[in-house]
Amino acid sequence: MMTENHPIPPIAKKQEKPLEVHGHLRVDDYYWMNDRDNPEVIDYLNAENDYLKAVMAPTETLQNQLFEEMKGRVKEDDESVPYFKNGYFYYNRFEKGSEYPIYCRKQGHLDAEEEIMLDVNELGKDSAYYQVGSLGISQNQQLLCYSYDAVGRRIYNLAFKDLVREQLLEDQLQAVTGNFSWANDNQTIFYAQQDPETLRSFRIYKHRLGTFQEDDLLVYEETDDTFTCHVRKSKSQKYLYIVSQSTVSTEYRVLPADQPEAQWLLVQARERDLEYELEHVEEYFYILTNAFGAKNFQLMRALVGDCAKSSWEEYIPHRENVLLEGMEVFKNHLVLEERFFGLGRLQIRSWDGLQKHHIKMDEPVYTVWIGQNAEYYTNILRFGYNSLCTPSSIYDYDMDSKSKVLMKQQEVVGGYNAADYLSERCWGVAPDGTEIPISLVYKRELFRKDGSNPLLLYAYGSYGYSTDPTFSSNRLSLLDRGFVYAIAHIRGGQEMGRYWYEDGKMLKKKNTFSDFIACAEYLKREQYSASDRLFAMGGSAGGLLMGAVINTRPELFRGVVAAVPFVDVVTTMLDESIPLTTGEFDEWGNPKDKTYYDYMLSYSPYDNVARQAYPNLLVTSGLHDSQVQYWEPTKWVAKLREYKINDNLLLLHTNMVAGHGGASGRFRALRELAMEYAFMISLVGSK
Repeated sequence: MMTENHPIPPIAKKQEKPLEVHGHLRVDDYYWMNDRDNPEVIDYLNAENDYLKAVMAPTETLQNQLFEEMKGRVKEDDESVPYFKNGYFYYNRFEKGSEYPIYCRKQGHLDAEEEIMLDVNELGKDSAYYQVGSLGISQNQQLLCYSYDAVGRRIYNLAFKDLVREQLLEDQLQAVTGNFSWANDNQTIFYAQQDPETLRSFRIYKHRLGTFQEDDLLVYEETDDTFTCHVRKSKSQKYLYIVSQSTVSTEYRVLPADQPEAQWLLVQARERDLEYELEHVEEYFYILTNAFGAKNFQLMRALVGDCAKSSWEEYIPHRENVLLEGMEVFKNHLVLEERFFGLGRLQIRSWDGLQKHHIKMDEPVYTVWIGQNAEYYTNILRFGYNSLCTPSSIYDYDMDSKSKVLMKQQEVVGGYNAADYLSERCWGVAPDGTEIPISLVYKRELFRKDGSNPLLLYAYGSYGYSTDPTFSSNRLSLLDRGFVYAIAHIRGGQEMGRYWYEDGKMLKKKNTFSDFIACAEYLKREQYSASDRLFAMGGSAGGLLMGAVINTRPELFRGVVAAVPFVDVVTTMLDESIPLTTGEFDEWGNPKDKTYYDYMLSYSPYDNVARQAYPNLLVTSGLHDSQVQYWEPTKWVAKLREYKINDNLLLLHTNMVAGHGGASGRFRALRELAMEYAFMISLVGSK
């Protein structure tokens, strides 16, 4: 266990930087850290890392034990469930001891000889960080395009491989987003490129194999800096889409995939607060949209040749209590991905609507999703299922007979008995009376409802992203030590429908924070845990949540883990050169408007650090993070060191070779997770 006799932490120098907006002056003493090329910045980050290592030294044995536990549960020689597309079965597999996947295929049937398309272990063997993003096969199945990032800043290159000759082509597209799509001529690829400074994806280019990147044709440029754009292909493989989107608006352009030289045609011009998504079936485009007041979205359709909004006809109406999140199309069936009362569900329908049903789920708290369904002419739906107790499972479901076959369930090496664990769903009550769902899990034999169990409360609560109750074999290292794990499904997510998201953004953002506090209070009141053993965790926008909560209620938690936290809200949202800023004005507001400036300033964690006692805090960051710049958590920790008035731990870990997602590879990342778990376990001990 860590003791209070730890070394002296590094103290960052102070250099005043006046920041004045709307006649209001802020002084940022640590603004100078905004320069990753400054040797003083690197020295400070290294000093913080050294300090963390020294403080955490008593937990090294525990960290190694946790790492070995988590690694030991992973089936090292694992393989995905193959899916069939255009004559081949595609899958990926891991070999024992390897960090990265091997992408493979077999022609015609699963007994055919394996063809290795890409061995990422070989590609990344000399890199501290290596990540393959997307893979795409040409229409004739002979050429592979793949994106890779060797830095961690999500700036990719595209490479091409001739799968017949088993050799790389000379074509290499550099400094792109990693998003691309093949045309059907097997020679043309459309890809997205980002602004080199803001990293906003704003241009779509056309590349023809055998030509130079500098000769590629710009086919679309997104000039509105609150929008991004990308390209994708319809499931029917007959159309390519350029999708421009902001937080609250969408615009599609379509191109016949057989005619890469043709002109892109606009579907429906952008309108504020109009979102839509296309899928092609026979003579129709099916349109998932919030048009015509459908806050929870409805499904419309229009003839391919006449698909402006004025021609959309209702196919599945809007429902006040059901959020329509997605769809999958087949020759004879339509599958709807819905969310009802905080849980996902799948509805199967015949195209005439006469036959429809929901797939039955066996647990009260679960997660379900549509899997890889490349085939169109089939009555088999592949879907995924798991829960806080049930490992990830892949099913093939016969949409006619309603029978399902388990194709694979995640194997927990060393054995796992789901019956040893119990999941629950309960509800906290926010200050405005709104009931907030909480999902939780614990080990039956170690749980006592008397406040004695340590508890980790996790949440995200932004961008309409729903945090579903999923299984984690890594989490067993906490549960088996007596921890309760809980998820607060707070506003800002979309668990309870679109209004749930809208009540946790912009000028209602503080609902996100008060919801989380209400959930923590409920768990204390019902004696799932107590403040001296209650922990909180969140990352990115969830790190903003952590910062806001500990400024407001620092006494509520024993410890907090804030991963790549977005904590300098006002300064970041005023700087339009920073990646993501302009595209997020409809999430947080634009602080150039004084109303939003004042509101953001009232909760921005960095701006509201106070002279008070703070809980034990572990903050993680990535030097090459393109989403939350490393200086945000770094400045925050420096300011917290200056202001906090107690001796609780304040630790900063910066991954010097990674970005927003942390370390690459399936085992390297476990080292960081083991550190986070050891931080919490060491503060309370374990059963």
